[in-house]
Amino acid sequence: MKKLTIFGVGLIGGSVALALKKAGFISHIVGVGRTAKSLNEALDLGVIDSLETNVEAAIQDADLILIAAPVAQTNAILQSIKPHLNKQTVITDAGSTKANVLECAKAVLGEQFNQFIGGHPIAGAEKSGVSAAMPDLYEGKNVVLTPTFETNIDAVTAVTKLWQVCGANVSEMTAATHDGIFAAVSHLPHLLAFALVDDIASRANAAQLFGFAASGFRDFTRIAGSHPEMWRDISLANKTALLSELMAYQLELSQLKQLLEHEDGAGLQALFERASVARNNWANSKSKQT
Repeated sequence: MKKLTIFGVGLIGGSVALALKKAGFISHIVGVGRTAKSLNEALDLGVIDSLETNVEAAIQDADLILIAAPVAQTNAILQSIKPHLNKQTVITDAGSTKANVLECAKAVLGEQFNQFIGGHPIAGAEKSGVSAAMPDLYEGKNVVLTPTFETNIDAVTAVTKLWQVCGANVSEMTAATHDGIFAAVSHLPHLLAFALVDDIASRANAAQLFGFAASGFRDFTRIAGSHPEMWRDISLANKTALLSELMAYQLELSQLKQLLEHEDGAGLQALFERASVARNNWANSKSKQT
């Protein structure tokens, strides 16, 4: 690959750039972003080779465009790309929701929608920004691609190769399947962590509560330190699936409440044992994969 243009050179986009550079897979990486400060930082760190504020110049002769900005920015970025897009450039994204992104891409790109393929790297960290980027972020991690029947096979091949060079395991599924899965196992846990910390922080004795919080609280709430803007966008973009998951979780909480009210020790233990076995089986399977 000769030229890659990245919109949003933070943790996700920056880590892609570093991985590709480490593998010697790319000749030139151009960074495009909202602030000159972050782009200059990416340039100073050697994450990108050049920065560009002019979209036409940024994507000229690009083999691939990666949109690694919060999902709410996707429409504006695609609108800026569309007038200057040639028929050879492949476009992909790294957003955590996919149905809304594909809908937006189809509406904006029109007949060039076949050059777009949705993507989602299942990797991240609590820290955000280009200074947190690392070349091995995607090693052994999953990346989901969501091609449609309209997607050019060359685009699928190019984006698959991009992520494989980064060390990721690439799989494909529909956008609807993706959004349903990640509402349950990623988006809902983040909402719960944010909600718990917000609840504790709003209490009159918050300082005392935080003062005695230990490893259990730390482990459960780690993801509440994630990027607020990004998770706002994800939550709104995947609203339907998330509301369904919240309703299911509320039913589980209601069951717990009833078990406590009735001092049903056997019922509590049975629930805890089911959850413990399921969690340990999952952890063991993940450790075997690595």
